[in-house]
Amino acid sequence: MVVVLRRNNRLFCFCCKLFSKKNINLTNPGFNNWKHAGYLINLHDNSPDHIYCMKIWKELAVIIKRGESIDKQEMALFEAETKRWREVLKRFIAIIKSLAVRNLALRGHTETLYSSSNGNFLKVVELMAEFDPVMKEHVIRVQKATSSHPSYLGKVAQNEIIQLMSSHTISVMVNDIKRSRFFSIILDCTPDISHIEQPSVVLRVVSLEEKPCIKEYFMGFLEAEESTGEHLTTAILKNLEELSISFEDCRCQAYDNGANMRGKNKGVQARLLQLNPRALFVPCGAHTLNPVVADAAKTSRDATNYFGILQKLYSLFSASTQRWAILKKHVKVTLKMWTDTRWESKVKSVEPMRYQSAAVREALLEVRDNTKDPVIKTEAQSLSEEVGSYRFSICTVVWYDILSHIQYVSKMMQSATMQVDIAVNLLHKTETALRTYRATGFVAAETSAKVMCEEMNVKAALQKKRLRSTKHHFTYESSDKRLRDALKKLEVEFFNAVVDCTVSAIQERFKTLQSVGDTFCVLSNFQTLSDEVLKSQCQALGATLQYNGQSDLDGDELIKELKHLPNLPKQTMTQHDLLSFLHDSELTELYPNLWTALRISLTLPVTVAEAERSFSKLKLIKTFLRSSMAQDRLSGLAVISINHTIAEKLNYDVLIDDFARIKARRAHF
Repeated sequence: MVVVLRRNNRLFCFCCKLFSKKNINLTNPGFNNWKHAGYLINLHDNSPDHIYCMKIWKELAVIIKRGESIDKQEMALFEAETKRWREVLKRFIAIIKSLAVRNLALRGHTETLYSSSNGNFLKVVELMAEFDPVMKEHVIRVQKATSSHPSYLGKVAQNEIIQLMSSHTISVMVNDIKRSRFFSIILDCTPDISHIEQPSVVLRVVSLEEKPCIKEYFMGFLEAEESTGEHLTTAILKNLEELSISFEDCRCQAYDNGANMRGKNKGVQARLLQLNPRALFVPCGAHTLNPVVADAAKTSRDATNYFGILQKLYSLFSASTQRWAILKKHVKVTLKMWTDTRWESKVKSVEPMRYQSAAVREALLEVRDNTKDPVIKTEAQSLSEEVGSYRFSICTVVWYDILSHIQYVSKMMQSATMQVDIAVNLLHKTETALRTYRATGFVAAETSAKVMCEEMNVKAALQKKRLRSTKHHFTYESSDKRLRDALKKLEVEFFNAVVDCTVSAIQERFKTLQSVGDTFCVLSNFQTLSDEVLKSQCQALGATLQYNGQSDLDGDELIKELKHLPNLPKQTMTQHDLLSFLHDSELTELYPNLWTALRISLTLPVTVAEAERSFSKLKLIKTFLRSSMAQDRLSGLAVISINHTIAEKLNYDVLIDDFARIKARRAHF
């Protein structure tokens, strides 16, 4: 029998090519006489030379199997060398993974062993060589070998290992996303240290590995030449196509409040809605809460001046180490700097003044008495008078109460497991709490401000200001009566204006989230709804999740499933609790429409906080000293660092096999 090896449309006899000394068509040029193939191959199969080569081949196979071949020692050396390289690569992968998870730089100025500036990777290799015999032997070989011998200590091998670990990590996440089927897109952009726009892509799913749980997977940074809606849309679709994830399974998209993202005509959400109307748009809750307080701070002069005084206080003490030491001597919680971008963080700057105003005032007085600079003396005196005033104390109490409400809701909404129904309830409770605070908050603020003034030994009274008289013209409407009481004027122009603006801004800015929450609220409130309302809401939900003749669920069947649910363990259950109940009770097949609706609802994100968290990793990975890092290396390191729980479980043997496959050299006949 001829053992055939076919290449370039020609046939070869395997055993004759290895052992025959004759130059025939089946050994050297290759057989291609297809017209007489059957006759000639049968003739060769029965030839003495072919039978002899077959005999040698079979004997050699038996000898190799028994380990009695002449090259047994060479094979043993080959296997030992293979084992040594696998052990070395295991250590290299472990080092790179450890440094990547901790966002540490791998490379230095040089790539030479035992150099003072060769980077963390080579330093760890040198450290391991002192205690590990495998690494010690490899280091010795690298130092004795010429440059042509591979060492896998350079940047090329590092990049290949990083890409392998990143691709395997992404592969694990993609498999989970495909099992979950429905997903949401979270996208946010920021410039890096090299002034390159870095769009961060996060996919949110309800994982079904063991128990249903909400997960947000960071998929990497995209390469976007421009930050327009058209370019970002193209980049998102291209990235999903490369990952083999169908955009038709996308059920939500969440972005910040930028015009290129949430634009109704040319924004990313509008372009993606044209391709998939079931990809509902939800604006970021955290980005929405920030301008709520920003709008409130512009309602009155007292509100605007208050934060200016806080900034002056921080600037005065932080500009000098001596003044900062005086401040630390008097206070337990130091002053904090505030930013314009994250207004809810201002609560940290108001907190020291709310509970340590007397200590801050004492520090200002000590700075005034000890400084020789007349400008600093005047500024410290002026700020001490402001801090000791009754008006400033009332403003401090009011702003701390309002910012505390906003900060609590904002932090809760930034959780990766936050659900739309819970977020809507939080916003309703916040609105109700602010309305209640408007009725009784100013009186409570007066009481607290008086206590603060007593601690500072100052009089709790507002200074009356002379009202400017202006000329009035006759009008059809009478003008409002001027408030001559300073306390009442502060309540009307500052307190009422700030609280009313905050409440109205919450109502206005959360319309989109409210509408999405109303679409899925039937999954949480079905026990309290009448039959007519239940029917209309289920049908509306089914219509929302229908497009192009395809629907995720049947609204009429959903009504029946909600009516015939078994007794629930709790009277009030969140959507996640209900989903877990169906899974634990093994009722997913009996209630398929409810099972699908709950998974889609929990897939909806509330904020883009996970994408913003990736920006913190970006600043740690691509620093000023690593500003020339390539995009593939940056994205790979970020994927390993952010998804470190998955990267920690990667199989070293699989990674080494793929690495060897990349480095393999194929011999040609």
